[in-house]
Amino acid sequence: QVQLVESGGGLVQAGGSLRLSCAASGRTFSSIVMGWFRQAPGKEREFVAAITWSGTRTWYADSGKGRFTISRDNAKNTVYLQMNSLKPEDTAVYYCAAGRRWVSVADEYDYWGQGTQVTVSS
Repeated sequence: QVQLVESGGGLVQAGGSLRLSCAASGRTFSSIVMGWFRQAPGKEREFVAAITWSGTRTWYADSGKGRFTISRDNAKNTVYLQMNSLKPEDTAVYYCAAGRRWVSVADEYDYWGQGTQVTVSS
């Protein structure tokens, strides 16, 4: 089992920044890939970014390229999502996920956090 706890969400004005954190515990060695997803009201959960636990590979959805950065601190078992130049359309609940495959499909991830709300005002 892997437990994931997100933090760092909040209300920010357009153009601002937030850094989300995802603290992992449990059998983290069994989860190779860490991902961030988001879900806006009335929409499906969508891929945002992913990183291997070693940090050697990263992957971004087009919506976040150039604005979002995923990183990890293995000593703290924590994955981060730095979000800059935020837009109102980035408003969503952001979820951290852990899995074993290098994919962007939510159903392929095995473990999920509870989510953290990000609201970007115009």
